[in-house]
Amino acid sequence: MALRYKHALCLHPYFRDSHSGSLGLAVFPPTGLEYVASAIEPHVGRVTVVDLRLRSPRRDLNALRKFISEEVDLLCISINWEYHFREVCELVNSLPGEVTTVVGGKQATDHVEEVFEACPGVDIIVRGEGEETIVEIAQGTDLEQIAGISFRRGAGLVHNPHREFSDVDSFRFPNRDLRLMPYHINIGGMTFRAEEFDIVLTSRGCPYNCKFCTFNLNPWTQKRRFSARSIDSVMEELRQISAGIVLIADENFFVNPRRAKEICDRLVAEGIKKKFLVQARIEVSDHPDVLESAARAGIKVFLFGIESPTDRILEQLNKGFDSARVRRAFETFRKFPFYYHGYFIYGNLGETEEEMMQIPVFSKELGLDSITYQKLRVEKYSPLKDQVAAYPGYYVGDDTIVYSEHLGRQGLKRISRQIRRKFYTPTQVWRAAAKLFRIGVLDSRDIPTLALSAGVLLGQSFSRSVNKAVKRPLLRYTAATGK
Repeated sequence: MALRYKHALCLHPYFRDSHSGSLGLAVFPPTGLEYVASAIEPHVGRVTVVDLRLRSPRRDLNALRKFISEEVDLLCISINWEYHFREVCELVNSLPGEVTTVVGGKQATDHVEEVFEACPGVDIIVRGEGEETIVEIAQGTDLEQIAGISFRRGAGLVHNPHREFSDVDSFRFPNRDLRLMPYHINIGGMTFRAEEFDIVLTSRGCPYNCKFCTFNLNPWTQKRRFSARSIDSVMEELRQISAGIVLIADENFFVNPRRAKEICDRLVAEGIKKKFLVQARIEVSDHPDVLESAARAGIKVFLFGIESPTDRILEQLNKGFDSARVRRAFETFRKFPFYYHGYFIYGNLGETEEEMMQIPVFSKELGLDSITYQKLRVEKYSPLKDQVAAYPGYYVGDDTIVYSEHLGRQGLKRISRQIRRKFYTPTQVWRAAAKLFRIGVLDSRDIPTLALSAGVLLGQSFSRSVNKAVKRPLLRYTAATGK
């Protein structure tokens, strides 16, 4: 059977990432877009993936437009984030209009009408997960029959019924051979030489119901049910990955502790030697045997969503634990040689400035090596939207951030600076950097970049202190150990 499309281009249209908080680990591979590319690969003549953040010839827009005009007949674009939305729309509008253009991603899903209005050249918007949908589009299925899309019909729009979620084992995992360049760890805009960096999803969805989270919700209030891949599938993907550092980007790798332990044990048994970062909840502290297996398997970094040191705020966010539970968990975590990064939210409803400033104090009490702190956001379909509207003195800004009449934008900026300075002292930066070297995430070739990155993260006023506190001791450490 003749193929409908000869050449599909999957485009990540952002030139840079949004760096929130004090620690931004980027550039991440555009994993969702790569899943889409792998899904349509058997159904088109050729697939090309272009990430405009990478330094490649096709990052030149004139070359990109020429390439699309001459070679591409199906253009798939991921609009995932609200930042740079206007710039992304301008880019989309500058691309050849005669090519069938399909847009997907969270931002496109949440703002279908806005994307169609801003981008006249967009033909179809895929709402929600796109692997099955894009295959039907590539095969030429009648648009009226494709669930989960919106498309143009004359001067109007047609919104087909939503698509039900599928089991994740039905999806092809990303084909890394489609990448034009490898990815590396990047902190504060500085790319580290170290090892190649990659992302793996062993599951999708989350069984918890944190009120601030809209990542697993869509406009129809469907929640992505937790769906785990088979362990054999996960191992097959990991065997094919060349990167030495891998982020397991599940919402929580340890939802099923026994499953996580089996993956770790198989990594050891099969001799797959990589350095892993994992997203987790503090409840994994109840399973020391799982943590022991994680250490043997090469898991080096734990990323925890702690959100707040204040019990009232934790209850407001429906986190499912209190600060005492967090403290007990870290009594266990401190027994293991992992690097711990914590995520926090500040500017919550009714939260005082004094409570916000407990974030760096609490973080150091726990023994966190680094933290990210973000303002409370309320996106279009957030379950917090009505709660904010009903709370006196609070409102949602045009940037989706929640502000109080008391503090406002400038007040939250001031608090952000104070949190950074109180936590990220030169001593703290030195300890965190030394730990990354000690556990093998970084090595001596990364020292110059680390010193520059630390200066960027802490601000220019700290640059001399950072050089003294980080670069010189690390050089002495390298000379003494030979690492």
